[in-house]
Amino acid sequence: MTGASRGIGAAIARALGRDGWPVGVNYRRDKDAAERVVAEIEQKGGRAVALAGDVADPGAPDQLFEALESHFSAPVLVLVNNAGIARDDLTPSLGDEEWSAVLDTDLTGAFRFTRRALKPMLRARAGRIVNISSVVGLRANPGQANYAAAKAGLIALTKTAAIEVARRGVTVNAVAPGVIDTAMTEEVATDLLAMVPARRAGTPEEVAACVRFLVSEEASYVTGAVLSVDGGLAA
Repeated sequence: MTGASRGIGAAIARALGRDGWPVGVNYRRDKDAAERVVAEIEQKGGRAVALAGDVADPGAPDQLFEALESHFSAPVLVLVNNAGIARDDLTPSLGDEEWSAVLDTDLTGAFRFTRRALKPMLRARAGRIVNISSVVGLRANPGQANYAAAKAGLIALTKTAAIEVARRGVTVNAVAPGVIDTAMTEEVATDLLAMVPARRAGTPEEVAACVRFLVSEEASYVTGAVLSVDGGLAA
């Protein structure tokens, strides 16, 4: 899975490791954090490997998939696209660089990884893809035009890919977290938290629980869905 060294990604990696999935823990910069996640998975009897790679790099999907396939001697049949960055600013002052950086990582990167993942999945007639979108892909949040566009685009990609591959036993779904207690949401959480009907932030583990279901056999008839994990914020 991409972006798995901390926060929501780390929680998902640990959860899937507990369920017996071999886990590729992708990171861009924080090697130590990724290796801690790997160690935690292995301490619980699971299998994991840390893999460096920037998902915005067009060559990253082939590089990381080949490393995983070699390490575990098996095709990759589960992909979680979690890597994401934010470069917030109001639309009138949002620069081209901030726009492109977020779209390249949060949307284009997920598309490239999805495209690469589908090749072995379609051959195997089995597979699970889960894209981590966001509540701001469903409702507006000032100052996040680039992030919202990327996350809304990820939902559209999810739905389109899902219907294209449904006949082949592959499901594609999205999870849209709201205000989750992670370092990435600290700066925007205060304003949004006041709007959450549940009156609290969610936890990375609550998001991970939804991903666990979507990659399970029990979710074989769920595809093209967007599961909000937001305490009612997008309701």
